[in-house]
Amino acid sequence: MTTDWTLESLLELIRGFQPACIVAAAAELDLFSFLEAEPMEASALADVLHADPHGLRVLLDALAALTLITKQEQGYSVTGPVKSLLSRDTDTSILHGVQHLANCLRSWSQLAHTVKTGQMFERSPSIRGARGDTESFIGAMQIFTRHDIASNITRLADIRFTHLLDIGGASGNWTVGFLESRPDAKATLFDLPQVIPLAESHLAQCHMADRVHLVSGDYNTDTLPAGADLVWLSAITHQNSRPQNRALFTKIQTALCPGGSLVIRDIVMAPSRTTPAAGALFAVNMLACTQGGNTYTLNEYQEDLEEAGFTTIELCFQDEGMNSLIRATKA
Repeated sequence: MTTDWTLESLLELIRGFQPACIVAAAAELDLFSFLEAEPMEASALADVLHADPHGLRVLLDALAALTLITKQEQGYSVTGPVKSLLSRDTDTSILHGVQHLANCLRSWSQLAHTVKTGQMFERSPSIRGARGDTESFIGAMQIFTRHDIASNITRLADIRFTHLLDIGGASGNWTVGFLESRPDAKATLFDLPQVIPLAESHLAQCHMADRVHLVSGDYNTDTLPAGADLVWLSAITHQNSRPQNRALFTKIQTALCPGGSLVIRDIVMAPSRTTPAAGALFAVNMLACTQGGNTYTLNEYQEDLEEAGFTTIELCFQDEGMNSLIRATKA
């Protein structure tokens, strides 16, 4: 990003919301999935989507101008990489990720309100409804982590475990990865009641259902399942305030077997809180989308883990994004 700002470069930066909103709207309508089979006229697609014909035609023309779809005499269509990335049922689809980012975008648009009042802007469900938003969020977590699982587990190869507790485990991507690395181990996945059916389906597809105990609950209010010698906390701490994290770490310390380990996967900020840049921007995402979430420095993690009773706290790995790893041991 330039530091030599001009009128033109600053306006270009600010107008960046426009293409993002166009792609987000198309993903929320799932229109790429309907255009993948054959070209469709705007009026026919409007009937399928129960959308306003004029509004949809304007959106389609903008997508064509951005070269995300093509417009020909027989109608609009999607092909090539865009088809594989943004249609619903392809192995490489990131549709759920884009739908989740569309939800984030609505909260970001109210950032001034949040900064002024200190309160997260209460957004209503998207056109997909609350259930659809939950499915998109869980699907997004699968998409955003699927290329990181093997490398992170390799970085933790020196940690031996027989029972994994995956807190906020979503669909079970990480649980599956850990169990594949340890064929003799078992796991407990703990998440909200509305998430458990999604995990159940995914674990069955991966032939892991018999090795994973699913427990529904809220870590803010419920007791955590006991008996694990490894607790995996992936991309959870940034959703919480520091007091919430301290309370969660205390619950984990209680649930862990003696000598067991907690591993946190998340962003770790420099003391200045301005680097990594991705972490500073993600802190804004938490400001916009959560009531109290943030990104934290290693010192902050150490203080909160020590207060919860953990010892031997170490930074196992650090990167510029979400894959920094902190290990804390229960004495």
